Amino acid sequence: MTTISIESVSRSFGAIAAVCSVSLTVENGELFTLLGPSGCGKTTLLRMIAGFCDVDAGAIHFDGERIDRLPPHRRNIGMVFQNYAVFPNLTVAGNVSYGLRARGISAADSTRRVGNALKLVHLDGMSARWPHQLSGGQLQRVAIARAIVIEPRVLLFDEPLSNLDAKLRVEMRGEIRNLVKSLGITALYVTHDQEEALAMSDRIAVMRAGTLEQVAAPAAIYRHPATAFVAEFMGTTNLLAGAVRRHEGSGAIVAVGGEEFAVATRHGVGETLTLSLRPEALRLLGEREPPPDGWHRLLARLTRVELLGAVTRLETVLGNGLRLQVAVLDAPLDRLKPGVEVTLAYDPRRVTTFVVVP
Repeated sequence: MTTISIESVSRSFGAIAAVCSVSLTVENGELFTLLGPSGCGKTTLLRMIAGFCDVDAGAIHFDGERIDRLPPHRRNIGMVFQNYAVFPNLTVAGNVSYGLRARGISAADSTRRVGNALKLVHLDGMSARWPHQLSGGQLQRVAIARAIVIEPRVLLFDEPLSNLDAKLRVEMRGEIRNLVKSLGITALYVTHDQEEALAMSDRIAVMRAGTLEQVAAPAAIYRHPATAFVAEFMGTTNLLAGAVRRHEGSGAIVAVGGEEFAVATRHGVGETLTLSLRPEALRLLGEREPPPDGWHRLLARLTRVELLGAVTRLETVLGNGLRLQVAVLDAPLDRLKPGVEVTLAYDPRRVTTFVVVP
């Protein structure tokens, strides 16, 4: 297993700063994800680790050994690309053994290692097939087998599931995580898909405009975002701007356009805040149903109801015109019609606050 240390790494393309003095550590055996929108620098950072892109400043180490000055073939990295990068003129076995031949591995050892790799990715028995005979998911498995057969120090994944359909993406992300963990290998995974990152990762680094917004475990990234950008990027949320009106217990009351919202953290009266309230944190109360102790109530009118299978998404508007999105399970659809008045409740501890800097 290998620890990856990235120290103040930067890379620019002309006047465009793609990665700006990024520092982070990926621990031994960790499945670490770089997550962010297109153009945030995550793929550039991955390519610098792989050796496909030069480092302008900073350094990259594997277990204390500096590798950013080494050519790609001397870094002992396995890489899985978005477009599979499978050779159409080679069989499955030929594709997987390609890196072994380049390393001068004997035919007998190569055959054994290729067989083991194909078994790990559930392609045993398909070694003689050609790429045109395979599905998208099978092609990606070939690419993964080719990356692991060389027994690399580090595995790099560059949006490997983007070309697959939704159901297969869910299946493959579980397989990739199980494979990485069974091998005990350090892996760095790049994606723009928040659900993928949350489901697979030990830790996530959210990137924006070449910098790190937050590095934490998936639950902390989602439930305790460090910035309003992270809160909004990591799924749906209600972002509300207001000012602290008064203190209440250990928390505060924030005025948002004439409506009052309770938060569990104290801030100075008059301080300007941005609040993040997830749709699933809002509970739809039944008629005459009291809110749980310590929860805050809101009166709203339904403007839209969307049934999304297990989850029903509601769009509501408060008396001051403020719109809130709500997500509920097993909603009573017979009484949820646009125009109906509803009562919402939320736990102030589920509201994340961000101080607005003047």
